[in-house]
Amino acid sequence: MNAAPVVRVQRALRLDGGAAGLRLDQALALAWPEFSRGRVQQWIEAGQVLVDGAVRRCRDRVWGGEAVSLDVELRGDGRDAPQAIALRVVYEDDAILVIDKPAGLVVHPAAGNPDGTLLNALLHHAPGLAALPRAGIVHRLDKDTSGLLVVAKTLAAHCSLVEQLKARSVHREYRALVVGELVAGGTVAAPIGRHPTQRTRMAVVAGGRAALTRYRVLERYPGHCLLGVELDTGRTHQIRVHMAHVRHPLVGDPVYGVRPRPPKGCTPALTAAIQGFGRQALHAIRLGLEHPHSGRPMVWEVPMAADLESLLGLFRLERACATDPT
Repeated sequence: MNAAPVVRVQRALRLDGGAAGLRLDQALALAWPEFSRGRVQQWIEAGQVLVDGAVRRCRDRVWGGEAVSLDVELRGDGRDAPQAIALRVVYEDDAILVIDKPAGLVVHPAAGNPDGTLLNALLHHAPGLAALPRAGIVHRLDKDTSGLLVVAKTLAAHCSLVEQLKARSVHREYRALVVGELVAGGTVAAPIGRHPTQRTRMAVVAGGRAALTRYRVLERYPGHCLLGVELDTGRTHQIRVHMAHVRHPLVGDPVYGVRPRPPKGCTPALTAAIQGFGRQALHAIRLGLEHPHSGRPMVWEVPMAADLESLLGLFRLERACATDPT
């Protein structure tokens, strides 16, 4: 059996004034978002984190200005097994991997999906990812959202991509088929947090995390619109929650959508397609970022997912027939 890959992690930073009053583990979890708070706590407790040259406890408060250093070896723990799951690789080099994720593929293992995930597939494709936080995955798509997702292959690339996401310089564009006829595009700026009573859902809530979604109308159909959607933030279920909030939920969304109601008088084929569309009609079509090693701007675009393109084809046919009934 091959030994688990090892990556040496060395960090040095000076805490800013915004950390004043936080526990040490809280401050460092915010400073190093690529690592879980649990992992940061383990390092602190093991004496691998020095604050002004001394070992501190997780619960110790910081006041800003402290010099923090970290020197650890990060070893894959082997808990997630590599699995030979086919990947649609759009681009790959020594630093990054860009995937066109199909609908139905879960990104991270969880209680309901312990394996068969994108993470398992990545570990089979590139075993060295086992030594990186979350196998190099720096952002996610919902299980039933298709499209582009970037993965880091080195720790330096991982850090760079996390920083780009924090700086909101990663460009992410989606296609969303929504219910209702919009006159024009717009912006939704509404905070998102856990639903107050239904804990498996997200919602627009006071005190939630700031979230901003921009959308424009690309095509209009009877009772529906195809939108181009761009994210300034990346909250859980953001597009789905925001579009439902403005009363234009995504077609097929089982959580935030509405009961499918095909346009009056539409063909049986379109009626069946709308009612049978088994996922939220959302596709991450375009991704742009700065290459973590070279600094070169890079952009990728993929075709629409086949199931969504088929549904759009039926809508376009319906629109054409309504415009020219002959």
